Amino acid sequence: MNIGILGLGTVGGGVVNVLNNNKSEIFARTGEQINITHGAVKSISEPRICEDGNINITEDAFSVANNPDVDVVLELIGGTTIAKDLVITAINNNKHVITANKALIATHGNELLTLAKQKNVHLLFEAAVAGGIPILKSLEQGLSANKIELVAGIINGTGNFILTEMRDKGRDFTDVLKEAQALGYAEADPTFDVEGIDAAHKLAILASIAYGCELQMDKVSTEGISDISGEDVSFATELNYSIKHLGIAKKVNGELQMRVHPTLIPKTQLLANVDGVMNAVLVKGNAVGPTLYYGAGAGAEATASAVIADLVDIIKGTVSHDVFGWKQLIEIPSCNPGNVESVFYLRLLAADKPGVLADITAILAKHNISVESVIQKQIDQQNNAHIAIITNSVKTADLQAATTEIQTHEFIQDTIKIIHVENLD
Repeated sequence: MNIGILGLGTVGGGVVNVLNNNKSEIFARTGEQINITHGAVKSISEPRICEDGNINITEDAFSVANNPDVDVVLELIGGTTIAKDLVITAINNNKHVITANKALIATHGNELLTLAKQKNVHLLFEAAVAGGIPILKSLEQGLSANKIELVAGIINGTGNFILTEMRDKGRDFTDVLKEAQALGYAEADPTFDVEGIDAAHKLAILASIAYGCELQMDKVSTEGISDISGEDVSFATELNYSIKHLGIAKKVNGELQMRVHPTLIPKTQLLANVDGVMNAVLVKGNAVGPTLYYGAGAGAEATASAVIADLVDIIKGTVSHDVFGWKQLIEIPSCNPGNVESVFYLRLLAADKPGVLADITAILAKHNISVESVIQKQIDQQNNAHIAIITNSVKTADLQAATTEIQTHEFIQDTIKIIHVENLD
């Protein structure tokens, strides 16, 4: 089987290295000799992390997608413009395509998967979510007997690294972000990572496979971590929670919730103890119960592992042409974000004077919100205090109405911080 790789950077180079290092094991599983025959790069003169002496290297990626000697195209360049055109070209040339491109699948997956089915070829993308963790195959195959009740995951390693450092070392967001960029965990423009866009791409894919619906990237409610402060991390610890940036998908009353946001989860939860750049996804099925998938969410060889797993499936003929693994997709209406019910954490900076806390709780009570726990700490010479509140389970719209009213009072000194609390039970 002849393979053409579009992109020989971190992931593409990792694919070549893993194929070379594990050649005998892969042959024993497939009975096929896998040959990387063609590769497209941005610049032929740039150094690479892999041996490329036996690969026909070109700067013309379309020549690879059009090459009649190539059986499978690996799209590993990223982006949603040229990458989309290349994938369409390869599919129209009756080539199987494997990609690690979550933005491409989340944005154009419905169209591309339909085209692949029409052309009787496969478009696979295990590496697009959570790197080397085989979460998509687990949802599609291993958990196929289950109704999926919940998918909740730490699916962006950059954000998890930042929150871990803030919690363990008392550092602020800006300081840790600079280190993440220096270490190569975050891009020069970190928006996709820290504002939740990367996680939203991945969650849209997870939800489609878990619930058998079309991709609905535009319906993912998305919030980043750039506004998380040291006070939030400290209060969460004192309240026996950890703050994690979660992607959550679940079907409630026939509606699909898809949301990415900072979340307080109890320290007793396994997800609360997933630290650094690692990823983890919790899946609850009605038959199997909760299952947890943990591992490296990025990196050359971890991502290459998932790419090659898709390649092995194609060689062995163990994949179908069903879109997202379902014979028939289901139409599921998306949930209005205001109707999402959750426990919430509130942090308020308020003047520390008699009656303030009573006024706050009275406004919450007016909106049918009760207080489960509260911590108050004086923080400055101006007699201001941080107040941290954990509410009961309430509709998001009701909480927003209450906090909007509280915000109008002169004793509130800063914008009220609101963070979801999830027990993941």
